[in-house]
Amino acid sequence: MIDYSTFEKLDLRVGTILSANDFPEAKQAAFQLEIDFGPLGILNSSAQVTQRYSKEELVNRQIIAVVNIGTRKIANYESHCLVLGAVDGKDVILLAPESQLPNGQQIL
Repeated sequence: MIDYSTFEKLDLRVGTILSANDFPEAKQAAFQLEIDFGPLGILNSSAQVTQRYSKEELVNRQIIAVVNIGTRKIANYESHCLVLGAVDGKDVILLAPESQLPNGQQIL
């Protein structure tokens, strides 16, 4: 169990995927994503969602991500946020708002 104040430190935001590109250097199959978080700008992320989604399906899709976890180097790529998803077997299903929201909208 964590203290609630620890959870409150996470900054969860809505963003729209602008582009999805192959990431052959990743150890596990993944895409490189560029995500628009409105006033927070465009952040990069690596996402292991190649089993469920094509690159074309990802573009313009809204997602939910943690945006205040710092930069993580994955192979030769810098990831600036963590896209959230639920694992179903080996499949990752992206978490997304039920309705269209402004990019950068905070999740409370």
